[in-house]
This record gives sequence, C-alpha cells and structure tokens, in this order.
Amino acid sequence: MNVETQELLDRSRRGDAQARDALLERYRHYLRILAQGKMGRHLKAKIDASDLVQQTLLEAHRDFNTFQGRQEGELLAWLRRILAHNLYNEARHFATQQRDAAREVSLEQMQAGVDESSLNLGRCLSANDPSPSDLVARDEAAVRLAQTLARLPADYQSVLVLRVFEGLSAEEVAQRMGRTAGAVRMLQMRALTALRGLLDRPASGDV
Repeated sequence: MNVETQELLDRSRRGDAQARDALLERYRHYLRILAQGKMGRHLKAKIDASDLVQQTLLEAHRDFNTFQGRQEGELLAWLRRILAHNLYNEARHFATQQRDAAREVSLEQMQAGVDESSLNLGRCLSANDPSPSDLVARDEAAVRLAQTLARLPADYQSVLVLRVFEGLSAEEVAQRMGRTAGAVRMLQMRALTALRGLLDRPASGDV
C-alpha cells in the first residue's frame, strides 16, 4: 500500500470524514467491476451496477467505525462483504418477484463469487497464478487494474467484463453487444492491448 493510501486509512480511522471520503472513492471503479461481474444478465436488466456501488460506499462511510482493520487488504475484504450483501439482497428480491427459486443464491455463495472476481481481476494480466504470499500485491493489482480499466472506452470495458468475469463465449458476447463473434474477438484483443498500454504508461492520456 502506498504512503498516501496508508495515511488516508490512518486518518479515516481517527474519524477524519474528508479522508474517509477520499479513501473510499479510490475503490469505486474496483467495486463497480466486481458488481458487473456478478450481476448477470437478468439482474443487470433490473438495477445499475453504479447504484449498487454507491449504496455500498454510503454504507461503508456510515459504518466505518466498525471497521477494525489497519491494512488496505483488510479494507478491500470489508468492502467486498458489503457489496456482496447488497448483491445478495437484490438477487433475492428479484428471484422472489419472479417466483424463481432457481435464481436464489446464499449470501456465502455471493461473497465467494465476489472474492473470486477480485482474484480474477488481480491476475487477469498475469500468465502465472500468484503464490499464496502474493495476496497483498494481488489486491493492489486488482484496484489498479480496475482504475485503469475505467479509462478505456465503454465497448472495451464491456467486452472485458463479459469475457473475463462472466466467462461468456464470444458468441454469447456477440448477442449481447450486437456484433459478430469474430468482431468480439477482435474487440477483446484491442481492449487488452489498450489496457496493457495504459498499465505500462499510467501517466499517459486516455485511449
């Protein structure tokens, strides 16, 4: 964790509301990517990922005095739990409305899914699986990657979320995006190239 983030976390724990706002805002893109990856097509038709993230951040700000951790990884795990709980509530509400028990998931399943999406985000540009000792670096990579992904054009973001996090085939993504499967594969290649370029040059302008 960089010095600035650690300072914001320390100030937030001491009750500095402005520091808390600045700290939590750093994770908006990270939480949005995780939410998009777990919502699925049916839930996306009912709610917006940005609304879920806003609700999560508001609850985190309100309940920050209950957070006992001192490291960024602990903070991220806490934020993921809040997000998972909100996703679970929305999914259960939707399943109840539709009288579709097959769509119901447990809170534990939702939490595990959100955590897995974070792991995928942290390692999606790596050729090798990280070692167990790389948990902190993986969390940092996930946050940085989400922030960088947010700088890409919307269609680049969409194809990466659908292909990487939802694990959809090129044909399924083609139906979602109104493109051919071949066009989706080309779009994904361009999106990954642009994403890598931004990661290699974090101070450069937008794509």
